[in-house]
Amino acid sequence: MAARVEAATMGGEIDEEESDERGSMWDLDQKLDQSMDEEAGRLRNMYREKKFSALLLLQLSFQSLGVVYGDLGTSPLYVFYNTFPHGIKDPEDIIGALSLIIYSLTLIPLLKYVFVVCKANDNGQGGTFALYSLLCRHAKVKTIQNQHRTDEELTTYSRTTFHEHSFAAKTKRWLEKRTSRKTALLILVLVGTCMVIGDGILTPAISVLSAAGGLRVNLPHISNGVVVFVAVVILVSLFSVQHYGTDRVGWLFAPIVFLWFLSIASIGMYNIWKHDTSVLKAFSPVYIYRYFKRGGRDRWTSLGGIMLSITGIEALFADLSHFPVSAVQIAFTVIVFPCLLLAYSGQAAYIRRYPDHVADAFYRSIPGSVYWPMFIIATAAAIVASQATISATFSLVKQALAHGCFPRVKVVHTSRKFLGQIYVPDINWILMILCIAVTAGFKNQSQIGNAYGTAVVIVMLVTTLLMTLIMILVWRCHWVLVLIFTVLSLVVECTYFSAMLFKIDQGGWVPLVIAAAFLLIMWVWHYGTLKRYEFEMHCRVSMAWILGLGPSLGLVRVPGVGLVYTELASGVPHIFSHFITNLPAIHSVVVFVCVKNLPVYTVPEEERFLVKRIGPKNFHMFRCVARYGYRDLHKKDDDFEKRLFESLFLYVRLESMMEGGCSDSDDYSICGSQQQLKDTLGNGNENENLATFDTFDSIESITPVKRVSNTVTASSQMSGVDELEFINGCRDAGVVHIMGNTVVRARREARFYKKIAIDYVYAFLRKICREHSVIYNVPQESLLNVGQIFYV
Repeated sequence: MAARVEAATMGGEIDEEESDERGSMWDLDQKLDQSMDEEAGRLRNMYREKKFSALLLLQLSFQSLGVVYGDLGTSPLYVFYNTFPHGIKDPEDIIGALSLIIYSLTLIPLLKYVFVVCKANDNGQGGTFALYSLLCRHAKVKTIQNQHRTDEELTTYSRTTFHEHSFAAKTKRWLEKRTSRKTALLILVLVGTCMVIGDGILTPAISVLSAAGGLRVNLPHISNGVVVFVAVVILVSLFSVQHYGTDRVGWLFAPIVFLWFLSIASIGMYNIWKHDTSVLKAFSPVYIYRYFKRGGRDRWTSLGGIMLSITGIEALFADLSHFPVSAVQIAFTVIVFPCLLLAYSGQAAYIRRYPDHVADAFYRSIPGSVYWPMFIIATAAAIVASQATISATFSLVKQALAHGCFPRVKVVHTSRKFLGQIYVPDINWILMILCIAVTAGFKNQSQIGNAYGTAVVIVMLVTTLLMTLIMILVWRCHWVLVLIFTVLSLVVECTYFSAMLFKIDQGGWVPLVIAAAFLLIMWVWHYGTLKRYEFEMHCRVSMAWILGLGPSLGLVRVPGVGLVYTELASGVPHIFSHFITNLPAIHSVVVFVCVKNLPVYTVPEEERFLVKRIGPKNFHMFRCVARYGYRDLHKKDDDFEKRLFESLFLYVRLESMMEGGCSDSDDYSICGSQQQLKDTLGNGNENENLATFDTFDSIESITPVKRVSNTVTASSQMSGVDELEFINGCRDAGVVHIMGNTVVRARREARFYKKIAIDYVYAFLRKICREHSVIYNVPQESLLNVGQIFYV
């Protein structure tokens, strides 16, 4: 792709004839680039078709079993016990419950999630924040408005345009019209995220406790306390090895889960053949009608237990990033779905003959000769299921952190192969403590199941509401299709939700309390971040004030480079005026650094940095915007400072090739790549010209910009070389990282809840969270904090 450089001059206007000539050259360039991009796209598609052959797709489908379907696959451990916690009064109820399980699996996981929701991924990324990112790109619904027009030029910033009078455009305007609607949308996303975090606590608890319960079936003398102790030991071991990541043991996950599915399917077929083949009539929905016709509150509240058969779908969507959607669909339709139907049908056939064994239906239905091997497989599958949910929780926390909705915590990248495999130590230990507390506190599957079901049904409702907006704004579906999807989903999910309301006092309150605590933390942090950004925007320094200071800025310019970190992507931050007001000197080169998170899953390295000049050349002031997606990581092994200077040097070199190379506008002047520089400088004296670019060997490109004319004057080259030498000399003299230490306080006249939120909760979170200097790997000896306080 051709390099593009944009520059605005300090004074005067470009002649119209010259502008037209440049415009025609740029148009021709763009047409050439477009044809090249189309050819490259055709070649990429051919490569992808070969890459994702049938054999590879089957291999990926097999691997997806261990990561995506572990949680959903272990549901047979506890579904029937939670459906009939007080025993079975009528044998026909078993057929009705099995029919409900069959159609729940068909409507929710199969039709809704696997074939509809999974297609609403953000370049392969799933979860509530991935849906929110899609909406943010198609409508201005972000509460922190820090996006720039250049952000939309990213290759990963995919979006569609609307017809002015379309239903999508009207919905977009309705969302953007009021801040309260944007806030309500964000709260909805946060509620769904908090419920998934609750799943990360409840899934290991119920899965491991249910698997360990098999000890009591074959060893009746063992007490329930011993089973709980074994479950706690397994949980502690599970959370203690999280820092190793799943990359080292992940190759075991798929075979374990595959063996689990084959085992439960085989046992299910055995039980159907041996005990009662009449259970297959449950495939008729008539038995659902008869189940409810017999009436009674117990049959309605039993929906809470039946809903556990579809738990794991939230982890399914959140863990989607590891595999293509087609592989996930094949795995579910070919293996997961039929095996689960056979497993539940086999348990129902066994319970029809032995209704008193419903409390331990899974383990009692296992033939004695394979009991202990099946116990080991079940325990391993429960651990894999727990691992999948914990990994999904880590991913969602990382996404929330990137959107400014979670305190800064340490994020560790555990795999060199897979970018999505991360480990969050603080969240890991919090999950472990809460998981052990739930397991040891409840001590039985019933109450944990009630809590689990409440969390899952709320996540499903949130996903349905977000999918409605996705279908309108992103897919631009006809409103009739949107209405059908929304109504059918809400009818099923609200039915389950109404049943869970009866179990709030029986353990269903647990996920609500956990979600409320995390929601408070996330909302207060976001509110404080929003107010800090608004303060920066309101108090930013005007360019006229900077120009009035002169080249020396009214101070002594000492050798060195000052990197001033700010949240502003345009304008001069208040921290700079506060700094020079209190100190009599400033560095010879000043770079305002803005690290900005965008609503995209990743920003390619070659498009990471945007560089522009602030003021005339003799001011030696620049702005560098480093852009990251919600999946990108600030890793310690990445030398942020080095890459920043490489981008700055490349910008100065390209700028020197243009006529009029300075800008005081808010538009970014953007750098190109080394290969693009070869094209710009020409092939005739390539070796001579590239001799000055040895420091840029590690750069592939910075970002796409307009092609520069090959006509470069000697004086402009010399000017660029001189400035490069000047900046290099200042860099050798020392680099100082200047960061703002802003304290947020509530005003005296603020309401009491606002004072509690800002002065206590937000202040406490700021105190315990990680500092920016640690995240950006800034050496302490070159760090300078500038304190300031503002009231909200």
